[in-house]
Amino acid sequence: MNDHAAPAPLPERHALGSVHAELLDCIQVNLAVLADHHHGPDTHLRLGSALRWHTRPGAHGLPTVDPSLDQRIAEAEQLLGLKASSRTRLTGAELQDVVRARGTTHYVVADAHAMPWLPYHGRRHMDHSFLLAPGPDGFHVADGYRTETPWGHAVPGHWEFGAGDLAGIDTAEVIAWAPTLLDATAPRPAYDGGDPDGYLAAYADHPDRAAALEQLASETWLLARARALHARWRARLSLPVDTEHLRRWDLVVEQSYLAHRRVARGRTEPPGVLDRLAAALAADATAFAAPAPQAAAEPVRREAVADPELREAVAGIAASVLGAPRQHLLDGVEFTAFPTFSSFRLVELIERVERDLDVELDADELIPENLRRVDDLCQIAISPRAAAPAA
Repeated sequence: MNDHAAPAPLPERHALGSVHAELLDCIQVNLAVLADHHHGPDTHLRLGSALRWHTRPGAHGLPTVDPSLDQRIAEAEQLLGLKASSRTRLTGAELQDVVRARGTTHYVVADAHAMPWLPYHGRRHMDHSFLLAPGPDGFHVADGYRTETPWGHAVPGHWEFGAGDLAGIDTAEVIAWAPTLLDATAPRPAYDGGDPDGYLAAYADHPDRAAALEQLASETWLLARARALHARWRARLSLPVDTEHLRRWDLVVEQSYLAHRRVARGRTEPPGVLDRLAAALAADATAFAAPAPQAAAEPVRREAVADPELREAVAGIAASVLGAPRQHLLDGVEFTAFPTFSSFRLVELIERVERDLDVELDADELIPENLRRVDDLCQIAISPRAAAPAA
């Protein structure tokens, strides 16, 4: 007779591979994991069926399009076949005790600043979701989130942590989800652009430009992901998708982040950021109702500048930042052709050009279309002496 009781089975691990994490925010993404777990792959794409304009008060007295947790819960119940059966606010110690006692997987929302698997750890405060279960030597974390940050990549994954590793979580919202019957009829795409004028004016008129542009960079990221998710749902229903419009939104995100980083460094705010955002919002109605995508815009092309030393220096910096062959860059290959390119790498490239070469890039020309090749940067480079006002 065996006197030793068999160890309790570990909770079922939730697979992350079916989730299109690049389309979801940090609260949605682990609801998506649960929805696909219970109802099958791509169930989570239903979150993109409706694209509606909605704002609420946010940081610095500015409006935000970031939905509240209450809204995300309502969406899960309406679209994903998940019912919130309980919702509890716990301290970090209570959270660990509850997870150990119940022995099941829990959907948790807490401060990303305290999550050691994220690049935000110790750097940025924001609500973030994850799935927490007891592990063989502590706890198992699953998180489907994917994005690039100034501190590195957040990638979907599974991690094992001891109790001390999660001690920085002071409080957490724990939501228990029960699967419900999922409507077999796919929801039809719905679009309501609302009236964003007040939203745009709030960001244009805010006196603290650094705070406004930092928040705007996050806002445009959320807006672009929501539109990409809506487009993916349209494609699933064999409806037309305007890929050029989605590219337009990528440029909005890029320019917003560039403006935020420049102002944060005490440099001149590039013009046109909010104009580009307003134009993209205005174009949503056509893009998401049109029977066919719009024709792609012609890329901006510039003549090569004559200064070979500047070209060589800029190409060297670009090669270092992008991990790309210097000669390809000198031959005019666009930065976007390299898989390492992103908004973060573009900003790093610009900052290094200005710092290492002691030049200032013309703020009036800082739009993404003008920042695609080595010669583009050379064309708008102004020496500090030339940029200084005459005495």
